[in-house]
Amino acid sequence: MKSTTLTVPAAKMKTNHRKNPASNARHPKLEALKTWINRGLVDTVMMVMPDMQGRWVGKRITAPFFLDSVATNGIHACSYLLTVDMEMEPLPGFKLTSWDRGYQDFHLTPDWNTARQIPWLSKTALVICDAADDSGNPIEAAPRRILRRQIDRAAQLGFRPMMGSELEFYLFKETYDSSRQKNYHGLVPFGSYIEDYHMLQGTKEEVINQDIRNLMEAAQVPVECSKGEWGPGQHEINLRYADALEMADRHTVYKHGAKEIAMTKNLALTFMAKYDAKLAGSSFHLHSSIWDPSGKRSLFWNNSKLTDIFRYYLGGQMVLAREMSLFWAPTINSYKRYQSATFAPTRIAWGRDNRTCGFRVIGHGNSLRVENRIPGADANPYLAFAATIAAGLYGIKNKVGLPPETKTNAYEGAVAPHVPKTMFEALATLQKSKAAKEAFGEEVIEHYLRYFELELLAYEKSVTCWERERYFERI
Repeated sequence: MKSTTLTVPAAKMKTNHRKNPASNARHPKLEALKTWINRGLVDTVMMVMPDMQGRWVGKRITAPFFLDSVATNGIHACSYLLTVDMEMEPLPGFKLTSWDRGYQDFHLTPDWNTARQIPWLSKTALVICDAADDSGNPIEAAPRRILRRQIDRAAQLGFRPMMGSELEFYLFKETYDSSRQKNYHGLVPFGSYIEDYHMLQGTKEEVINQDIRNLMEAAQVPVECSKGEWGPGQHEINLRYADALEMADRHTVYKHGAKEIAMTKNLALTFMAKYDAKLAGSSFHLHSSIWDPSGKRSLFWNNSKLTDIFRYYLGGQMVLAREMSLFWAPTINSYKRYQSATFAPTRIAWGRDNRTCGFRVIGHGNSLRVENRIPGADANPYLAFAATIAAGLYGIKNKVGLPPETKTNAYEGAVAPHVPKTMFEALATLQKSKAAKEAFGEEVIEHYLRYFELELLAYEKSVTCWERERYFERI
């Protein structure tokens, strides 16, 4: 392993790209995809990339056109996909593209390693792509590119980041259409009581959860387990850990797929961070560790002891937690989740197997890991993982020490800093963050600051149901 005293690579580092990465005609996964098509197992290929919100966007390609053209040349898509809001409304003020620039195309270059059949859709395969300009240069603001750069920075220090996702959601006896017709009020949850670890209520919901588990396995997304959570109709499905990029891809396949599987059963589920003020929020517990380049040995543990790499890595997570929080909590709703005694953190504290802390240390040996409990289920995993790696590398580079462990209730009496209470507060910390600009590059940070600023502006203009109910008659 290389010495950790080496300088972390500058954010301006470029990765060499060929003009036509899609032309790797001998890639085994591409050959497998062609075989599926020729055998009649696949007639549609979804070519997708993650947008700023972590959603799949792209095109469905017919099998003949895929074989004739896309397998060699990739596809194009409008660059506005990285400058729109949740409603797909083009937003102003971005350097990447605009009305003045004509909303040019960019190239979607397939990552053939991601090719897989999607078993819950008829004769459909999926390939995840990276965004590049017509010269083959990567689009720096693309979430998958942002994560790749942090993985590259870690690799140059001899580190291999490993990640695991725990995602929670609420399941409803509704369709997405019926939920919309009700204005998302008065929805009927699948469960009627708190069902944390509850096996009887869990049996009622196996009609969908069993399918999600099994179909994800068939889609190359290995699952550990599922369980009821701390709300009626709330569930958690844990994915098996993997390299950071692979884990982010699995995370998004699962999140997108769980909604589609629910749709096939005339049900709906939500990954909102805080669906109801009276109920527990839905988290994305982000597990991370640093391994040697071979992926055989964790660098957090040596001779039954915690290593300096572990301490510095966790120290970096904590010292930059407020500055990186927008990448873990990217929506207005995210910050409603941080409430005392709800299993969502309010303090940037750490403790061994302490669920009241923002950072929970669990496991031993190769299983030793940091569980970041700050992200909500609404986070984009590519950006959340990238922020995690960047903060960890910052801690290692600067030998950031750990504050005292919190061994009691972090909700009460803790002196640790607060998790940002609002998106406005989180935005202010990111705007001032030199560490984030160094890690991601100023251009990338400016891009996302602009997006978050416009999201806040949209919220500030809105009139909520809470306001109508509180003030309509009695003001």
